[in-house]
Amino acid sequence: MSERHAYDAIVVGSGPNGLAAAITLARAGRSVLVLEAKDTVGGGSRSAGLTLPGFVHDVCSAIHPLGVASPFFRTLPLAEHGLEWIHPSAACAHPLDDSTAVIVERSVEATSEMLGPDTAAYRRLFAPLVADWDKLAVDLLGPLPLPPRHPIALTRFGLRALRPAYGLAKSLFRGERARAVFAGMAAHSMMPLEQPVTTAFGLVECTLAHVVGWPLVQGGSQRIADALASYLCSLGGEIITGMPVEHIDELPAARAVLFDVTPRQLLQIAGQRLPSGYRRQLQRYRYGPGVFKMDFALDGPIPWTAAECARAATAHLGGTLDEIAAAERAVWSGEHPDRPFVLLAQPSLFDLTRAPEGKHTVWAYCHVPNGSTFDMSDRIEAQIERFAPGFRDRVLARSIRTAIDMERYNPNYVGGDINGGVQDLRQLFTRPVARLVPYSTPAKGVYICSSSTPPGGGVHGMCGYHAAQAALRSSFS
Repeated sequence: MSERHAYDAIVVGSGPNGLAAAITLARAGRSVLVLEAKDTVGGGSRSAGLTLPGFVHDVCSAIHPLGVASPFFRTLPLAEHGLEWIHPSAACAHPLDDSTAVIVERSVEATSEMLGPDTAAYRRLFAPLVADWDKLAVDLLGPLPLPPRHPIALTRFGLRALRPAYGLAKSLFRGERARAVFAGMAAHSMMPLEQPVTTAFGLVECTLAHVVGWPLVQGGSQRIADALASYLCSLGGEIITGMPVEHIDELPAARAVLFDVTPRQLLQIAGQRLPSGYRRQLQRYRYGPGVFKMDFALDGPIPWTAAECARAATAHLGGTLDEIAAAERAVWSGEHPDRPFVLLAQPSLFDLTRAPEGKHTVWAYCHVPNGSTFDMSDRIEAQIERFAPGFRDRVLARSIRTAIDMERYNPNYVGGDINGGVQDLRQLFTRPVARLVPYSTPAKGVYICSSSTPPGGGVHGMCGYHAAQAALRSSFS
């Protein structure tokens, strides 16, 4: 790369957050270069042919409620750059052993009607959160708001959100159906459900289901990154793929460098620019459980016992509250549960571009201890068979990735952690370290814009947006 090139800002990494940061800077009139180590943009939003010809699989993220709900993405003309959302009629299915399933509908009322004795409790919990979502999004999807912009809405949310999900489910709901559904939602936290803040994840996931649904992208999650990249280029931004960055001194001079990486990679690339105290803080950053990922090519749709599961692109497989809590607790303790909680997506039911005619794709993963090399294939398939007998008979091909395989694919997935670090009370808003502006570093012009900053994991671009805003205030004011 020639030294004659001059840019206002350089972004290292082209995940949704890196691209969001670059777009924010370009919209402010700054010249931006994005460098990506792989041959395609995308980070956690990529698709590939992982099994057989003609089958398109999402490599990491697959279902995107925060993609639709993101305040930043909503300001972008992504539809003009090829992004098309597909909204199944239901957000999520949670099958149970009695051959029925709870379907999380777009409507709070319709969902609550399936919950028997907990109909009224579910409505009381989620109707106010749905009404408050636009206010909550402002305060939840960014750095810790001091003071909150919507204190009443945030207080109403926080009074429940800080509690452990297991305790809230037990105290608020009387029936197993409501308890199970909430456990599946809270398990997106990748923490034991007995820990504080896990309720927050359950509340947000359910609220999003009712506010925007749980959509997928026509053609695969890669289309999100492609649309972001296309829009960036239309603003004059530049992207170079196949360009790994191993040392900050390799980069041309720029007023700001934003890293879409986790603390471990930031230390490797730019550690010598950072003061020792800050380096020590980054070294103490905690990564969470990893994931074991499977992709299937099928000869037909999943043969659910509860046929209504085919109405949703997402299914939570784990049974009851106690079963899901036991599985997540085991992972946190370094064990591999016999009956893991499985997150499953069946995108080809709604997107015919994902598989040849009459065939289908399935995406599934479970949580495992960080750094695991253990093969969870049989256990994941057993959980699917539990609720869809005959599933294995329809498998044409399968692709598996252990937690370590996930890290080899994307170094940001340290130990297989797809969230960029634990999102517990200690690291929810103070990621990667406790700073008034968490996206800045003590080194002049060096910023971090990955999911290791608030608001954390997910395809929403908010980490990149806030990091770029911090850079604009500090490096370009």
